[in-house]
Amino acid sequence: MTNPNARRRTTLSDSVYHSLFGRISNGEYRVNEKLPPETVLSQEFGVSRPVLRMALERLREEGLIHSRQGAGSYVRAATASTPVGFSPVETLADIQRCYEFRLTIETQAAALAADRRDETALRGIAQALELMRAATGSHQHREDADFAFHLAIAQASNNQYFEATFRALREHINIGMRLHGMSLMAGGGLEETLAEHNGLFDAISAGDRAQASELMRGHLEHSRDRLFGGGLIDLRMSRQPPA
Repeated sequence: MTNPNARRRTTLSDSVYHSLFGRISNGEYRVNEKLPPETVLSQEFGVSRPVLRMALERLREEGLIHSRQGAGSYVRAATASTPVGFSPVETLADIQRCYEFRLTIETQAAALAADRRDETALRGIAQALELMRAATGSHQHREDADFAFHLAIAQASNNQYFEATFRALREHINIGMRLHGMSLMAGGGLEETLAEHNGLFDAISAGDRAQASELMRGHLEHSRDRLFGGGLIDLRMSRQPPA
């Protein structure tokens, strides 16, 4: 029989993990920066130090932080051996291209997640969704929770290539999410966006592969169109084809 206290510790540590992951993803904690002491983080998140250490260990295993003996935990710099890399986002056209790429990989990841998810994977998606629900209730947008939600779906696909690609695109995706959040705050749409995420979670939970894929495509297209106001950039090459 599962120990309910152990399950609660795992749930709490997952929540702390997603929060810290979001801060690292967004640059709130920068490369080589030392994380706050465990006592400070434990108080901030309202958890025990063993629960906090479970979250920190997960971040270490994923290569996001490293520990220095007697000095605490530090954000790890990306290494040259990272298997996937992308040029920095420099223009709105780059953001549009990123959406095009996400439409390709995330629709398939959502379909696979519906086929392969388990209780642990669903819990990860649900925790990120709960963070988004709380932010929406406060009339705010949290791109860290948004990113965590989409990453959890990539993880639920049980295909490390989706997750690795999504992590490699973290900075690119966060820029688009941040701008999208600003457009939501300015023109409304927080509730609509939350409903789209809720629908995705329901489809994946139900194991509906086709619905999950369709809803992911619709969500990404709506996000892109809300950001660009329906006026996409013409990305056709200017060169004329040979005669």
